[in-house]
Amino acid sequence: MIDSEFLGMLVCPTSRQPLREATAAEVETVNAGIAAGKVRNRAGSAVEKPIDAGLVPADGDVLYPVVEGIPILLSTEAIPLGGSS
Repeated sequence: MIDSEFLGMLVCPTSRQPLREATAAEVETVNAGIAAGKVRNRAGSAVEKPIDAGLVPADGDVLYPVVEGIPILLSTEAIPLGGSS
């Protein structure tokens, strides 16, 4: 869980939209895709390790992984949600 004050300062590095914590269902879906070898990040690299949590911009297009409590807010590391996972 990310501190709400800290979360309020974070924005999507691409769209500048505010971020929200990913739901448990979103994280579970992404991790299931990772386990099946079907998830690629925006850079096109396969995501091989499960995520602990995620941050999602207001438009809900991508998920920025949170690994060991650290948000990875790099555009290339974003995981597309929906048809790309």
